Amino acid sequence: MIALSLAEIASVVGGQTHDIPDPSAQVHGPVVIDSRQVKDGSLFAAFVGERVDGHDYADQAVRAGAVAVLAQRPVGVPSIVVDDVQTALGALARHVVRRLGATLVALTGSAGKTSTKDLIAQVLRRKAPTVFTPGSLNNEIGLPLTALTATEETKFLVLEMGARGIGHISYLTDLTPPKIGLVLNVGSAHIGEFGGREQIAQAKGELVEALPEEGAAILNADDPLVRAMASRTKAKVILFGESGEADVRAENVRLTDSGQPAFLLHTPSGASEVTMRLYGEHHVSNALAAAAVAHELGMSATEIATALSEAGSLSRWRMEVTERPDGVTIVNDAYNANPESMRAALRALAAMGKGRRTWAVLGKMAELGDEALAEHDAVGRLAVRLNVGKLVAVGGREASWLQLGAYNEGSWGEESVHVSDAQAAVDLLRSELRPGDVVLVKASRSVGLESVAEALLDAEGEVAAR
Repeated sequence: MIALSLAEIASVVGGQTHDIPDPSAQVHGPVVIDSRQVKDGSLFAAFVGERVDGHDYADQAVRAGAVAVLAQRPVGVPSIVVDDVQTALGALARHVVRRLGATLVALTGSAGKTSTKDLIAQVLRRKAPTVFTPGSLNNEIGLPLTALTATEETKFLVLEMGARGIGHISYLTDLTPPKIGLVLNVGSAHIGEFGGREQIAQAKGELVEALPEEGAAILNADDPLVRAMASRTKAKVILFGESGEADVRAENVRLTDSGQPAFLLHTPSGASEVTMRLYGEHHVSNALAAAAVAHELGMSATEIATALSEAGSLSRWRMEVTERPDGVTIVNDAYNANPESMRAALRALAAMGKGRRTWAVLGKMAELGDEALAEHDAVGRLAVRLNVGKLVAVGGREASWLQLGAYNEGSWGEESVHVSDAQAAVDLLRSELRPGDVVLVKASRSVGLESVAEALLDAEGEVAAR
């Protein structure tokens, strides 16, 4: 973080100083909400959670090197007391971002946000120092914490923005006003909370409404609900996609034998071939979105293509591919799931598994509301159509819908199985996996299926020895 005195921070957040002997003392380390992450020069923001009250760790944070605590009550150590810590954190982020003047790129969408954000960051940091959201910390707490890690050297700030309702993205764009806004897609993620795709589009479009006239709205030409957002912005519009009308587009899209996408990238400044290290054709759209951002910021087609071809995955459990010594390939995509990302992962599995036996270990897709039964049934049916070798549906009611969809689509019988939990899935796979098999593991985050992938990797010696 840029260095700020405690007096200046108190003024910015509208707080009162307590037990501070020297108001000119400067915060120069990270702002953190976990006392275990405190470093010398930090500001510790004390949140009251469901199970833990950060105020109880104020003394520990200061002893670990925090200059002061941002708190809602005096805590007996140097502190800035405010009415609401979240509001104060946002105000501090707004102040730092506007003072720095870095180009702020914000992105949102129903699927692919984190993967695309990671691609954008890897492309842009070849041009200039870039700060970006770690993992998927894209809410009203994670976003300001990311923004506050920017320094005077930062030229690009890439922020992922999530939403669970109307007004959420407007709130985030007020904290960190973007110059470039990217909307990836409008899908079914959180449809149960929003009430429908039109409501999701309304919420996601708040990003382009926040852009200045001199900014740029980067929109998916292949998604009608996203493309229609062009009417909601005063900024210039750049389209990306496989449509011939897209300003940044892909031609001759194909998958390598290992399931990695390749295509000819076209931008207004030229064309260049891309072969990605990531897995699955769905990354083509993510790459085009990143390319559109980079083009707008002055990079050539060749520079962009080279960066995309060398980019890897920066966030865990998103198509994380590991090959065991016995030749079994584990694809850990268990961070989250919605119908769009589930279909993309299954198609990637089918491409990777040509000539090999494939397993889809799938669990619940959360927050689908009235669409839940139909969407789980459809995913089970798709697994059959893609000739996945065996579906292992893990969990309760939603898993049974996955298995039933597969059974009804292809009368699979023994090719689909419903197990109660992750351990049952591990036991089944340990007994039946053979060298050369490919295993996809995917479900909503709450299911915790990453434990299946991790157990299979931990057990590689046992399986290989049989």
